[in-house]
Amino acid sequence: MPTEAKRETVAELREELAKARTMIVSEYRGLTVKELAEIRRALRKQDVSYRIVKNRLMRIAAEDTVGEALSPLLTGPTAIAFGTDEAGTAKAVLDATRPYNRVVRITGGVLGDRGIDADGVTRLAALPSRDVLLAKLAGGMQAPVGTLAGLFAAPLRNLGYALAQVAEQKRAQSPDA
Repeated sequence: MPTEAKRETVAELREELAKARTMIVSEYRGLTVKELAEIRRALRKQDVSYRIVKNRLMRIAAEDTVGEALSPLLTGPTAIAFGTDEAGTAKAVLDATRPYNRVVRITGGVLGDRGIDADGVTRLAALPSRDVLLAKLAGGMQAPVGTLAGLFAAPLRNLGYALAQVAEQKRAQSPDA
């Protein structure tokens, strides 16, 4: 029978799942409470929440949304990092857990409703952040428009140069000068 505390935990996990676009799953076996607090503190600075979850409760919370992708990753003592920026979350988790590589093992992650393995998390962390990718996209879209504007302005500018040269020639030819 589920207790009230378990129901509250499942409700909190469902809320986290609804807010997060990315989840990075890790096994934390062997970490002390102090080390877990340091990881949480480092991740909180990056707007990533890090929760230790009971696998059964997480499966119950995720069964309606990302259960298929998340269930295979829920083995052993599990901690999940919830974030909204895909590459930023992966990078933050890898950076925060780097001092504890001997103990913390990334088991995989979930992007949207698709699961990825530990190598996929590493490759995801190597990508630029969402803001950088959007800036590159905007720059790539703006460059051709700027070039096109320059091409349309060139004939008018060239006409102005030609008229200025004709006026200069007329002045040079006129006997009044």
